[in-house]
Amino acid sequence: MNSLTTFLLAHKRFVLTTHVNPDGDALGSELALAAWLTGRDKDVAIINCSTTPFVYRFLDPKERIRVFEERRDADALLSADVIAVVDTNHPNRTDGMEELIMRSPATKICIDHHLDPGKFAEHYFIDPDATSTGEILYRLLECDADHNLSPEIARPLYCAIMTDTGSFRYPRVDAEVHRMVARLIEAGADPVETYRNVYDRWSNGRVRLLGEALGSLRVTGNGGIASIGITKDMLERTGTSEEDTDNFTTYPMSIDGVCIGLLFVEIPEGTKISFRSRGEIPLNRLAQEFGGNGHKNAAGARIRGKSLPALRDAVLRAAEKYLIPPAQHP
Repeated sequence: MNSLTTFLLAHKRFVLTTHVNPDGDALGSELALAAWLTGRDKDVAIINCSTTPFVYRFLDPKERIRVFEERRDADALLSADVIAVVDTNHPNRTDGMEELIMRSPATKICIDHHLDPGKFAEHYFIDPDATSTGEILYRLLECDADHNLSPEIARPLYCAIMTDTGSFRYPRVDAEVHRMVARLIEAGADPVETYRNVYDRWSNGRVRLLGEALGSLRVTGNGGIASIGITKDMLERTGTSEEDTDNFTTYPMSIDGVCIGLLFVEIPEGTKISFRSRGEIPLNRLAQEFGGNGHKNAAGARIRGKSLPALRDAVLRAAEKYLIPPAQHP
C-alpha cells in the first residue's frame, strides 16, 4: 500500500468514479478517498454514472458526488492527472462514462476487491481477499503516517465495510476487521446512525415491493436453491426502482437448507441477477455463464434483451449443477 500512497501524493487533479448503481462500499470508498486527498491539498471530483441511492445520501452532506453529464464533465475527465475507478475492475461498469475514461490521457488506477480485472488501467491495487474496497482504503490510509483519520474519512469507510460484510457476518470478517472498525468508531464513525440510515429507512413502497417479491419465491434443487423475481410491473405498482431492491437477497438465503439464493430484477435494458451462496459453492462461475462476475459467494450479472421469466428458468437449471459436493467442482 505504500506504493499507492506515494503514487497518489505525487499528483494533483483527480476524478473518482465507480460502478453503475453504486452500493455502500462504492460510495463510502469514494467519499473517504476524496476526503483524504482533499486533506492533502488535491483537487478532487467525484463523478458517477448513477444517482446516489436514497439510503446512502447521508454519507454526502456536502453533495460532493455529481451525476455524470458529458457536456459539463468531459473536461474534468480529460484534464485529470489521475482517474481512480473504485469497487469495480471493468470500465464498462461505469456505463456512459467509459468512452471518456478510456480516451482521457489521465493515468488510470483501479482500487478494488473483485476477481478477474479487465485490462484498462496503468496501476491496479486489488486484493480479492479483502472484505471490501473500504478495507483496502483503510489500509492505504494507515500507510500515511502524516495524516490521522478524520470523521469525514471514518464515517464513509465504516459504512463501506459494514455494508459489504453484511453487517460483519460474512466469512472473511475476522478479529482484525473488528479492530479496524473499532478504530473507525474511535475516529468518529457512528454505528447506530449508519445502520439506521442504511437499513431502517424504508419507504412504504419498498415494504410493499418486498411483499410482492416474497410472493414470487421459488424453492428448487431439492430445497437447496431459492429465488425471487421482481418485474417492471411490481416496480411501477409500488412506485419503486432498482435501488429499492438492495439487500433483498437476504430473504431467499434465510430459508433453512438453502445454499444458493438468487434475485432477478427487470431493468429497462433487460434483467439484473444477484447471486449468493454459502460455503465453497463458487457462484461467481455461475454468474460468468451469464456474462457476469464477482466473488465466490456473491456475484452479479446484467443481461441485456432477456426477459425475466425465460432467463430465470435458464439460470435455475444452470444453478443446480453447483449443488454437487464442493470437492467435485473442477
